Amino acid sequence: MQKPVIYIDGQSGTTGLQIRERLAKREDLTLAVIPEEKRHDNEERKKYLNSADIVFFCLPDDAAREAASMIENPDVRVIDASTAHRTAEGWDYGIPELSTQHRVAIRNSKRVANPGCHATGFITSVFPLVAMGIIPRDLPLTVFSLTGYSGGGKKMIAEYEDKGRSHSLDAPRLYGLTLRHKHLPEMQKVCGLEVPPVFVPVVDDFYKGMAVTVMLHTAQLNGHPTAEDIQKRLSEWYLGEPLITVHQGPWEGMISANAFEGRDSLELIVNGHEDQVAVTALFDNLGKGASGAAVQNMNLMLGIPETTGLAL
Repeated sequence: MQKPVIYIDGQSGTTGLQIRERLAKREDLTLAVIPEEKRHDNEERKKYLNSADIVFFCLPDDAAREAASMIENPDVRVIDASTAHRTAEGWDYGIPELSTQHRVAIRNSKRVANPGCHATGFITSVFPLVAMGIIPRDLPLTVFSLTGYSGGGKKMIAEYEDKGRSHSLDAPRLYGLTLRHKHLPEMQKVCGLEVPPVFVPVVDDFYKGMAVTVMLHTAQLNGHPTAEDIQKRLSEWYLGEPLITVHQGPWEGMISANAFEGRDSLELIVNGHEDQVAVTALFDNLGKGASGAAVQNMNLMLGIPETTGLAL
């Protein structure tokens, strides 16, 4: 049987490099690599885009839309790691663990939108609680997300790793202060919320890792569940999932946002008491938050075990 041909459009960016690293040792795939001097040649790119079985877009949003328009072969399947198509009609959202319907849709899809990193942490925490009727759809939510600097791409990585860098980079930095972060549309739409959450991301001086925390008052939740109740319900929702687990019992001590560095899995941690709950998604922003999730979706689309080639 002929091996599936995989092409990464945008192979030199942070996400593209991480996908390529995960695929490089795979013997069940053929990785098509465009020559470095040809990667900005649209005619050459078009050949690669139309001759692959699955294409990854690791591009800025406008470039991803342009690349999509260049595909004429109806058999080519796409996984877009940009923000461009995450709420677009005709694109399936790439978190298979959310429901049987999500997994089936991705498996059969021609167009999959890979989730944003912050959005992954929020949605894996909130979607099940909304679907179970615990979080009302009209409830205004608050979320903060602590991430490593690799999420900012090559420019931010260079700033943090410059020996003569600014002293301000030594401390955590809040950003997205317009409260209109680009991940908000998918966070709201996928979870079925009537209002977007208030979301503040924080970047700090570590390369990769992420901790996304949603804070809840139980009096505002249907049934007034305790932290223990929410932990139990989330555990039931994700039972049997190899890449999303729920930490059993409250987290002892402090949560380090880089604890899952180098892993492609995610853990939900529930802390709190009868009146207040904090749900934290702990994962690698370049793993389950980007490239690991993209490879998981590719595996699912190819009909092979989802964890193939991933670090658990």
